[in-house]
Amino acid sequence: MLHWTERRLTDGAAIAPDERLPWPQTFAMGLQHVVAMFGATVLAPRLMGFDANIAILMSGIGTMLFFVITRGKVPSYLGSSFAFIAVVLAATGFAGGGPNPNLGVALGGIVACGALYALIGLAVMAVGTGWIERLMPPAVTGAVVAVIGLNLAAIPVKNMAPTGFDAWMQAMTFVVLALVAVKTRGMVQRLLILVGLILASVIYAVLTNGLGFGTPVDLAPVANAPWFGMPGFAAPVFSAQAILLIAPVAIVLVAENLGHLKAVAAMTGRDMDPHIGRAFVGDGVATMIAGASGGTGVTTYAENIGVMAATRVYSTAVFVVAAMVAVVLGFSPKFGALIQAIPLAVMGGVSIVVFGLITIAGARIWVDNKVDFANPANLMTVAIALVLGTGDFTLRFGDFALGGIGTATFGAILLHLVLGGRAAR
Repeated sequence: MLHWTERRLTDGAAIAPDERLPWPQTFAMGLQHVVAMFGATVLAPRLMGFDANIAILMSGIGTMLFFVITRGKVPSYLGSSFAFIAVVLAATGFAGGGPNPNLGVALGGIVACGALYALIGLAVMAVGTGWIERLMPPAVTGAVVAVIGLNLAAIPVKNMAPTGFDAWMQAMTFVVLALVAVKTRGMVQRLLILVGLILASVIYAVLTNGLGFGTPVDLAPVANAPWFGMPGFAAPVFSAQAILLIAPVAIVLVAENLGHLKAVAAMTGRDMDPHIGRAFVGDGVATMIAGASGGTGVTTYAENIGVMAATRVYSTAVFVVAAMVAVVLGFSPKFGALIQAIPLAVMGGVSIVVFGLITIAGARIWVDNKVDFANPANLMTVAIALVLGTGDFTLRFGDFALGGIGTATFGAILLHLVLGGRAAR
């Protein structure tokens, strides 16, 4: 059983994975991580016709499984993976609107994907991580981490500000977060995402509900939603065609998880390589459990890595708290309604900050490892990968699509091998 060393809050000091703040502060940090993951974890199942409350519940259970399997060494939160959306829609023929009538077929493919992912993790545990280091030196890993943030950037910028007023509110939100980060100290500074979101939401409500600008905040769904309710569990149906479509997503999940682990290593100063195999197994098992229950496949979440980068609190105790809160909230439609009431523009402004912090974590890998960009192999590898990821360059193999993060990841690996091999450090 992991024992966390309690640390008091000191301005500027980082809290390591095996440390924790006093429990009340740890609980507050956990709530912040729940807020950070909630929007994306709910959006993905809605796009695929899954039950959103099941997705929240499985994200909490999956995070707890991940914590146990990694022996509490890796601070990460597991939420709904967007990598499944295209292949699930192709496998089920779902066109949007309401529940997915072929949900079981998708779930069978998700379970198979999780099993393949876990097998990859077991292989890494058996043969070690040396081959990963040879494939992904700092020049490559920094590019992969940076690409994750850059690839996600279009979501808030293009899709979360439908009006001019919303765009201004996004700007107001990230300015508020920046001011909280720079001008405050202590616990308020560490809770900058949560505090900034609340402040920006209040400003939005004053401008819309009070002064008539934009779309008013509607709290009626919150008042009408029940406090507790059972989510819609569902069973998988195993179809060979769906499995062939969905199972290869495991490759994308490996790339995402590896990039996230490298980002966590850069932020914490801890070597995460010994935990790579267990992290893959944990994510794979969590995906299998989610698919077997009616939930989406899960992945380690970039949004929560961004929160860690902002707060410098890397304690795994925070994620245990967040997971337990998510499990409880999975049975609470009222909480889902409350989060959905947060203005889209405010969530967009928060996302801009979080995704930007992920991008900077990638740059930090280059700086900390003194990557030589005078080396043409490094320069071309990183330059091409960044544009592939930012532009969401997609390759299709029949019905399977490898999106920007995947093409950038594997493109960087292949370019490193072709252009520089061991020399491209």
